Amino acid sequence: MGKEKKEKAAAPENGDETVTEGPSYEEKLKFVSVIAKPMASKKLTKKVYKVIKKGSKHKTFVRNGLKDVQSRIRKGERGIVVFAGDVTPIEVMCHMPAVCEEKSLPYVYTPSRQDLGTAMGVKRGCLMVMVREHEDYKELYDELTQEISTLPPPVCVTD
Repeated sequence: MGKEKKEKAAAPENGDETVTEGPSYEEKLKFVSVIAKPMASKKLTKKVYKVIKKGSKHKTFVRNGLKDVQSRIRKGERGIVVFAGDVTPIEVMCHMPAVCEEKSLPYVYTPSRQDLGTAMGVKRGCLMVMVREHEDYKELYDELTQEISTLPPPVCVTD
C-alpha cells in the first residue's frame, strides 16, 4: 500500500556522462504544436530552465499554471512568460501569446511541459510559467530577455 522507493540507477563508473534520460530536444520538437512560435533553441531552452530553477527558490517570483499567470498578467505583473509547446488541446492557452504581446511581455515556447515542471522542482508538467526579475539572477534574466527579443516574431498567414 505504501510508496516503494525505487533504487536510483548508478552513474557509469568509467566517467562517461553522455547518458541521456528521456527523449532528446529534437525528438521533443516532433510533439510541438503548430502555433508554438517563437520556439527557443536548445541552448536558450537550457537558460530558460536555469532561470526558472533559480526563481523557484524565491517565493512569488515564479508563477505557474494558466489561471495564475493569466490573473497576474491582468493585474500588471511583469516578467518573462514561458509556454510549453506540446500542450493538447492547444485551445486552452492559444490566446495567451496575444495577451503577452498586448502587454509587451517577452514570451517564448519550450518543447516540453514536463521539463517546465521539472525546472520548477515539481513532478507534474506545467502549461506556462512567468518568471519575475530578482537581484540574485538579474544578469541571467537580462541576458534571457535580450535573447528572446532577438527571436523572429511569429508569422501570421492570412488567406
